[in-house]
Amino acid sequence: MSGKDVRGYPPPMPHFARIIAPTGRHPMLTHLSVRNFAVVEGAELEFGRGLTVVTGETGAGKSLLVDALLLLSGVRADTGMVRAGCERAELAAEFDVAAQPAVRAWLAEQALDEEGDACRLRRVIAAAGGSRSWINGRSASLSQLSELAALLVEVHGQHEHQALLERGVQLQMLDAFGDCDAAGRVRKLADWHRELAARERSLSGGDDRSARMELLRHEIADLERWALQPGDLAELEARHKRLANAGKLAEGASGIAEMLDGEGEFTAVRLTGRARAELERLAELDPTLAPTVELLEGAGIQLAEAGDALARYAQDLDLDPERYAEADAHLSALHDLSRRHRVPAVELFAHTTALRDELQSLEGAGDALAKLARERRQCLADYEKAAAMLSKQRARAAANLGKAVTALMGDLGMAGGSFAVELQPQPDGEPDPQGRDRCEFMVSANPGMPLRPLRKVASGGELSRIGLAIEVAALGADSVGTMVFDEVDAGIGGAVAETVGAKLRALGSRCQVLCVTHLPQVAAQGHAHLSVAKSVEDNATRTRITALDAAGRKDELARMLGGIEIDRETRAHAKKMLEKAGATD
Repeated sequence: MSGKDVRGYPPPMPHFARIIAPTGRHPMLTHLSVRNFAVVEGAELEFGRGLTVVTGETGAGKSLLVDALLLLSGVRADTGMVRAGCERAELAAEFDVAAQPAVRAWLAEQALDEEGDACRLRRVIAAAGGSRSWINGRSASLSQLSELAALLVEVHGQHEHQALLERGVQLQMLDAFGDCDAAGRVRKLADWHRELAARERSLSGGDDRSARMELLRHEIADLERWALQPGDLAELEARHKRLANAGKLAEGASGIAEMLDGEGEFTAVRLTGRARAELERLAELDPTLAPTVELLEGAGIQLAEAGDALARYAQDLDLDPERYAEADAHLSALHDLSRRHRVPAVELFAHTTALRDELQSLEGAGDALAKLARERRQCLADYEKAAAMLSKQRARAAANLGKAVTALMGDLGMAGGSFAVELQPQPDGEPDPQGRDRCEFMVSANPGMPLRPLRKVASGGELSRIGLAIEVAALGADSVGTMVFDEVDAGIGGAVAETVGAKLRALGSRCQVLCVTHLPQVAAQGHAHLSVAKSVEDNATRTRITALDAAGRKDELARMLGGIEIDRETRAHAKKMLEKAGATD
């Protein structure tokens, strides 16, 4: 079989398997790396636009690429997926999100937007149990991985829970299909109404608000009586200390004044005078002592001034007990306020200003509440008008989507089946961002059978084809850029299989599509083709993933058509199928 082998890890060739596809919407998945995953030792794949088909013999592991994408989407890991004898499996994918504003917005919100237009997912699964995940090189939780992957890739398979089964996703797809422009206004008005209601609750408070205002008035009155600015507080503390020690200060100052220049014989002033007189006589004998005489004269003057100052200080010192009691009471009140308000005494003056502002705000809340009530009533009226418009748009979209999908179901081998969108009005109440409707996708896969919710359809093959019909009818109405279909052609063949392939190819003109298939009619429609083959080497099972060229595709289709024996007729048939699908261009 012709093609490029990408089995080994590191790759046995210096280039990746590159899938070339026609131009169209910018691709999402650009690269997938798998190492020690189940029977895959290692693979590096690059993807392009359009429809990529994956084929291989039964049991070769065609769905491993789908499983890898599911695990990168946050699905719970199973240690059995680690290749036997290896410590861990490593999975990585890279997406180009240049044309995906919703993805870029999510990455920015999570502070994970450091890779420009690229988005890289990585997950390591340990054989001993547990796994770790990364987004753009930063550790991420599985919930984050799941949220992001929901914007990047959508898997339609026989066993997975697809996004189409979620009623919220169904409603979003219906809005996108019907171009229901009122949905955005409904969501904005609901958010605004919720914000207005929150403001009202915060301002009103009922009895709590009245009690708070009364408390504030009492506290402000106390603070206005006692709180001081920082400079005044420092002065009060100094005065309190001075008054508390007035007796000791007066007694000490008087004693020192007496020692300096009192009535005693040996005061500092008298002793200094005697020393000066003796030195003057000596200076007559030696004039060099004259400067020292001057120093003693100055010292005597300063000692006399100091004694006089201390005498006046002791005489003028305030010994009034009432003034001390006032200062003490003021400081005690400040300390109590400091403990009660849990702020330092020096900050009480500023705290008073903050409480005045709060009281003023509460006292003016009446006018604010009235204004908010008017705004909320107007917002509610606008919401109900927009929601009614949205309900009309959804009713039209539901009818059109039902007809389109029902018609496609016949083409996809479910003749007589039908599809409908059931709109379910919601009770009035607080404005809902989704509007006044919910919807349920209803389906009947066989004639005469009643419609049932899509999420309750039991057949995996039917579910996959119905999902395909919805996607083709909507033609990429949702924002997900990569769609994966696993065994979407189960249980069909012949002309229906060819139709399925054509529908997948048409869908691939609008978004990136990966399809695991066992039917040559579907495989022939691919813009690109991957082949998965299993072999036993050195008593170990290995899976080989090959990106096929034109000759390789013809050989693979011939194998799918003819089994083990491939003759000239099967090769000619394969070539004709490729030419008919336009895949040989």
